[in-house]
Amino acid sequence: MPTGEVDSAGLLLIISGPSGVGKTTITRAVERAIKGSVFSVSVTTRPKTVADVEGVDYRFISGDEFDRMIEQDELLEHADVFGKKYGTPRAWVEEHLGEGRLVILEIDVEGANQVKSKRPDAFAIFIEPPSEDVLLDRLRARNREDEDSIQRRFAEAKREIAEAKSGGFYDAFIVNNNLERAIEETLGLIHERRLG
Repeated sequence: MPTGEVDSAGLLLIISGPSGVGKTTITRAVERAIKGSVFSVSVTTRPKTVADVEGVDYRFISGDEFDRMIEQDELLEHADVFGKKYGTPRAWVEEHLGEGRLVILEIDVEGANQVKSKRPDAFAIFIEPPSEDVLLDRLRARNREDEDSIQRRFAEAKREIAEAKSGGFYDAFIVNNNLERAIEETLGLIHERRLG
């Protein structure tokens, strides 16, 4: 597994993929494996759940505060997902990139497009499911939502995959049909990119 010292040049890493594809597990594995990497914590207007840890999973803010951040150009990207707003604080990302760190953003396709338009040097990876059937099974296995919500999320996932493939702003696509292999592949791509 490629690991190493903090690189002198920071790298902004985008990891995207539909709900249920395993992107958070892959993101956390990358963060653990690469010394000096940091996971960017998004701001969100969605309600905090019992499982959420403030400042670890998200920073939970009001709609008014979110709007103020947009107006002040304090967000590198922002999106409305299922009626809730999510965004990446610009200053925090730029500070860590300036320190030579790998800064990891786990964001949706719309956000990735925004970041790549502002930071073409960002390295964007999209995690895909092995098939639509496998993705639907994974969404159901999470036991988080009723069937109507799962079907809405599944439809959104199919749209997101199509947009990712046609958008031209992802640098790599990884199919997660084996989690360990997907993690290794992701780490290998990051290592190659940082070596230049």
